[in-house]
Amino acid sequence: MIILGIDPGTATTGFGVIERSKNYLECLDYGTIQTSPSASTPERLKILDNKLNKIIEKHKPDILAVENIYFFKNLKTALPVSQAKGVILLAAAKKNIKVVELTPLQVKMGVTGYGRAEKKQIQKIIQYLLRLKELPKPDDAADALATAVCCGKGLDRPF
Repeated sequence: MIILGIDPGTATTGFGVIERSKNYLECLDYGTIQTSPSASTPERLKILDNKLNKIIEKHKPDILAVENIYFFKNLKTALPVSQAKGVILLAAAKKNIKVVELTPLQVKMGVTGYGRAEKKQIQKIIQYLLRLKELPKPDDAADALATAVCCGKGLDRPF
């Protein structure tokens, strides 16, 4: 089963692709989708859509796990992230990909067992679980991998 994890954003969207078998998780790909601050919001969303669709076409995920927008201190941040998440959900719906939404707290709890884990802790655990040679960077990509791993751990088969 292939899981595409997404950490949504307008400027930077993190993605992580893992394969889950009966006994293990394997990292297939990860990185970020970047958009230019000088681009208009519609253009940024179009870039996100185009690049996300290429990732979906390449890896053909069975599940898309996305970080849920649960609580924001800054409304200026919440609106663009919500717009990006809408593009992500639409891309999944167009390809009939099952979507799992997880809060940041659920991801941290699922991966580290501690809801207030620091970014570095998450990176180290993801590196260990996926047997990566280096810490996954940047943070957006590591968060996307953590979202995919958390989703994978929640499925009915143990690994």
